[in-house]
Amino acid sequence: MTDSPAPAPAPAGVSTQLIEATVATAEDIAELLRSNPDATARIPGAAWSAGEAAAHLALANLLMADLARGAARPYGDGTPGGLAAANEESLAAYPEREPTVLADEIVRHTREFAQALVGRSAEEPVVTPLGPMDLGTLTCYLLTHQLGHGYDLARALKRPHMIDRRRVELSLPFLLTAMPRVADPAATAGRRASFAIGLRGGARFGVALADGVVTVSQDPPDRPDCTIITEPVTFFLMALGRCTPLQAISRGKILSWGRKPWLAPSFPGYFRAP
Repeated sequence: MTDSPAPAPAPAGVSTQLIEATVATAEDIAELLRSNPDATARIPGAAWSAGEAAAHLALANLLMADLARGAARPYGDGTPGGLAAANEESLAAYPEREPTVLADEIVRHTREFAQALVGRSAEEPVVTPLGPMDLGTLTCYLLTHQLGHGYDLARALKRPHMIDRRRVELSLPFLLTAMPRVADPAATAGRRASFAIGLRGGARFGVALADGVVTVSQDPPDRPDCTIITEPVTFFLMALGRCTPLQAISRGKILSWGRKPWLAPSFPGYFRAP
């Protein structure tokens, strides 16, 4: 990957590892775009081309940098549908599709984001497209968003993706914050169940459903209805809607047990990835 200046110092509470991973992911995406600058390549199973996905990343990274600088940037209505509509509107107003140009923009805005964190508290609140969170979680949001679209670009351009266990673990604070906000009301209505969710060999947390209300806890319940342990990259891809439970199960990437193990295949369907 390309050489770059060291990332800006992180504020108290935001790890240097997280900042470095976020900047490195932008650089990995830029390298993808420069190595195969085909803006018309289609993303499998998606409506966007590589050029459109790269343009969206450039716009989103600018938005995140603005948020880190303290700017108010309303974007959609906080729902997956509202975000999708805002994405299409912003793309229509931004015609740039040249991958090498967009590669530079993606990296530049990510470095601006890192610079904007200098001297700021990680606990400082910000309002994001998915609702309020703190600057530390916003950094995880930027990492997560880049990894998801970076994966799409890698598939479109037939290159290896940049998602690994370390980056998945760094993204977890955002994923746990976002889960209740992207719960599908129709899928969770009338459901009552408790889950212990874990990454294979790593972190575990709890999720409870109670008549449409989703609660996420840092610690799994003592007696969950269902325990689900997933290989980390597979967990991430399912969380972002890039992999189905059946695909993961068929590849041996998920284990489940408990009083109601049959709940495991339905779990990802309780959420709508933005």
